[in-house]
Amino acid sequence: MLSSERESSRPRRALEAKWYSYAVLRVVPRVERGEFLNVGVVLFSRELDFLGARFEVDEERLLSLAPDVDIPTVERHLATFQAICEGLPSGGPIAALPRPERFHWLVAPRSTMIQTSPVHVGRSEKPERALDDLLKEFVRPPRRAQVAGTEGT
Repeated sequence: MLSSERESSRPRRALEAKWYSYAVLRVVPRVERGEFLNVGVVLFSRELDFLGARFEVDEERLLSLAPDVDIPTVERHLATFQAICEGLPSGGPIAALPRPERFHWLVAPRSTMIQTSPVHVGRSEKPERALDDLLKEFVRPPRRAQVAGTEGT
């Protein structure tokens, strides 16, 4: 029996879904009003030794919520959040902590312009894909269906 035949006759091991925790990141331009816009997701899986975050700031939607919001300041805060998540020196001393401690620090309740939702859990074989799926579900605005014949009107 050829080696390729042996390999094809073996049952393939499916990837096993692992637990993860995640929170949605929000920009709260005026904390006293409690209004916010979801702009990202942070995901942590202890089993997969994974910590990641994705952001998409819809400037038009954010400015409609708070016309005076300082977009560069929001982007700077999100860049620091990302640096902490990735363990980069630009994230300061928190970025030097182990992944679980960084995640818990990132999702701790705070009353600043950048806040997180409560922590939720899920299961996935691929945390990168789960992160993208969560971003699509909680951050990107739903696409409106085009009615036939209305394109360009």
